[in-house]
Amino acid sequence: MTISSAFNNALSGLSAAGRATGIVSDNIANALTPGYARRSLEVATNGYTGNGVRVVGVTRHADPVLLSNRRDADATHGYTNTIADFHAGLEKAVGTTDDPTSITSRVANFESALLQAASMPESATRLGLAVTGAKDLASSISNASEELRQTRSAADRSIASQVDRLNATLKSVEDLNQKIQDVSGSGGNVNALLDQRQQAVDEINKIVPVNIAQRSNGQIALFTDGGAVLVDGKAASLSFNLTGETKPHMTVQNNLLSGLEINGIAVRPSGPTSAIRGGTLAAQFEVRDVLSVQAQEDLDAVARDLIERFEAPGLDGTVGAGQPGLFTDDGAPFSATAPAGLAGRIEVNAVVDPDRGGDTWKLRTGLGATTPGEQGDARQLKAFEAALTSTRAQPDDRFGTGDVTAAGISAALLSKVASDNSTSSRALSFASANKAEMTRVEQENGVDTDAEVQNLILVEQAYAANARVIQVVDELMDTLLRL
Repeated sequence: MTISSAFNNALSGLSAAGRATGIVSDNIANALTPGYARRSLEVATNGYTGNGVRVVGVTRHADPVLLSNRRDADATHGYTNTIADFHAGLEKAVGTTDDPTSITSRVANFESALLQAASMPESATRLGLAVTGAKDLASSISNASEELRQTRSAADRSIASQVDRLNATLKSVEDLNQKIQDVSGSGGNVNALLDQRQQAVDEINKIVPVNIAQRSNGQIALFTDGGAVLVDGKAASLSFNLTGETKPHMTVQNNLLSGLEINGIAVRPSGPTSAIRGGTLAAQFEVRDVLSVQAQEDLDAVARDLIERFEAPGLDGTVGAGQPGLFTDDGAPFSATAPAGLAGRIEVNAVVDPDRGGDTWKLRTGLGATTPGEQGDARQLKAFEAALTSTRAQPDDRFGTGDVTAAGISAALLSKVASDNSTSSRALSFASANKAEMTRVEQENGVDTDAEVQNLILVEQAYAANARVIQVVDELMDTLLRL
């Protein structure tokens, strides 16, 4: 080996060691950076001289199987978390069995107030407490309905926000695809661009789960599990019109709420056959168009039962046919043709509400009475209490079959809500554990800082050895020049 070849070999070794040091430091610095994949330096024997080392390139290590599993876990967690939040909020709105402000507690309080008023019908205080109990019961139902409406409106706003973010991120993937093709074609390093694209795909996947198909020149295409094309050369355009404040009667079917379109084509946004099933976007559509609608129907059924109980023929001889009873639909009697949202409109008849110019004594003498009548007569109060506690058939079997009391139907509502909340909580626990495990596995196969430090020590040793060779060559040259 000549002195010049030794010098060239050592010089190439120094260059490779310098590159390796930079890569190791990048790996350590970005160990916790989302989307970053570990790099390693690829070297080979110098093909031109047969001596020394040359840098072949930098390899980015990303396991597609681990990425796919972790993305599935992320999307499932986002979906189940949204659904669990809805059910937890609904249970908070209707209350629990031990909650003094729950619907069941309000029914029990109203029943107790009627019994106390019937035991002393001449007492204005007890009549007032009975009216207050009725108002509290109506308010607990209408407040739950309002909470549900706000949840539905929030879902509508979340959908609009996610669609905007999805469109922007899909466009980013399209742009990154083009940059990767351009840089790769010119022989440049595309690893940083690949990191950015992976991070963008991760963000898309949380909203809508995607499958990746490799295309030529380093580009990728994105497809949903339902087969919709999100990116394939060009990014798809999703469209959605924000409603903002929803009402119970608004649906996609009556064109009062917006559906979802991809490239101008309407797609099914929720359900097992949805083009965007899974992820947070489909979950918000399910909250807005399915779960909230079902919950509203349940609340409306409770409100209907309560109104109809006190509109029963013969219950109050002072009230004529077609006139509202103790509980009303915004002042009107129940109508099967009224729009959805009865639970939000239920209220106590103004004729017994002092706050609206009514008289509490009408609870004793009858809603249509014109005079207070006999103060010791408790027959009407007992009739109202019997109407509340009697069993009656329901128009459907949403709360089971058979006749039920007012307390029974409210208890069935709370039981259904609690059961749904428990089921969704268990699903979320499983999804959270799965996500944590998939993240852990991915991180274990990512940057290992201990291993990188060991590699850095080896690189430093190689650098020192090559530097020593150059030093020896310098000393030899000095010796030869002195001869």
